[in-house]
Amino acid sequence: MNRLSPRLPHRLAAALTAPGWRRVAMLRRAAAGLLCLVALLLTIVPRAGPTGVPVLVATTDLPAGGTVRASDIAVRSWPAELAPAGALTAVAAADGRVLVGAARAGEALTDARLVGAGPAAPSGGEAAVPVRLADAGVAALLTPGRRVDVVTVGARTQDPVVLAAGAAVLAVLPADDARSGRLVLVGMAPAVAARVAAASLTDQVAVTLR
Repeated sequence: MNRLSPRLPHRLAAALTAPGWRRVAMLRRAAAGLLCLVALLLTIVPRAGPTGVPVLVATTDLPAGGTVRASDIAVRSWPAELAPAGALTAVAAADGRVLVGAARAGEALTDARLVGAGPAAPSGGEAAVPVRLADAGVAALLTPGRRVDVVTVGARTQDPVVLAAGAAVLAVLPADDARSGRLVLVGMAPAVAARVAAASLTDQVAVTLR
């Protein structure tokens, strides 16, 4: 019985004492089996992928000076080594804030790209007045919380009239028509607000930065 079915130790001993070519063939078979086992283990054991970190990105092209909305942004997973310094990681960190410079779709948003928490609320006793600016370039420089003087032309064009001094910018709305200026919401005293609202209906209104 033992001769017909030799035990494993007997087989190994026979292989080691066999002629050279048989011993080499057995070692090759054992090495091949070991490699197959290692390959099987590698396919079963999950490999750790690259470490990802949450990064807030724009989902559409955003203009400079525009107010960021939750529908314009989303959190994506980025490789840690590619995430920029100061990258925001939550939608709430950018929702309602103003973008300093234009951002392309897919671009990461950082703390340095956003300012303010617009639209801001008027201070106690102030009224909010929408003012349409003729110069869109000036509107791009405005951010919520900034103080401006609202001016218009007087009876003679060389004599500007200050309608409201130290008015607070509450929000800068996106352009709704390429032929018209940007709409800016400013806060000021109610008595002055009525004057500014009336002037903006018939005269060109501008702001000077403080």
